[in-house]
Amino acid sequence: MKRKIVLFIATAGGFGYSPLASGTAGTAVALPFAYMLLHLPVVWQAAVLVLSYIVFSWAAGEADTMFGKHDPGQIVCDEVIGYWVTLFALPPDAAHLGLGFLLFRFFDIVKPFPAGTVDKKVGGGQGVMLDDVIAGIYANICVRLILSYGVFIS
Repeated sequence: MKRKIVLFIATAGGFGYSPLASGTAGTAVALPFAYMLLHLPVVWQAAVLVLSYIVFSWAAGEADTMFGKHDPGQIVCDEVIGYWVTLFALPPDAAHLGLGFLLFRFFDIVKPFPAGTVDKKVGGGQGVMLDDVIAGIYANICVRLILSYGVFIS
């Protein structure tokens, strides 16, 4: 039973088993939940993020062991939390959701400092999760700059 729960959480309900672009599939499954999350007061959004981070870190660490390698493609709960961090305290509209999706995927793939370092040096569930949280923070900042202040838009 524990194995099924761990794998359900870590693979975001099985989306991590997508044969193509499992990280993108994990981010896509996070989208409708993110939309609902953005309708909550910011303090509740933060509480959901913290609780989810704790649960997802545990599941990712357990799944790492089950799969026998660090951060295999099937673990996508980190993409879920990263996308939620991307959208934290932003308006729940198509522009923020869409741009957030694209920017999060970009930063998750590129892994700018310190995300890449964390990805390589931190093990277990924390190592799986933290680089995506960092990518989400970068993406959140960029979404705010681009959509709120018109940065890069002429």
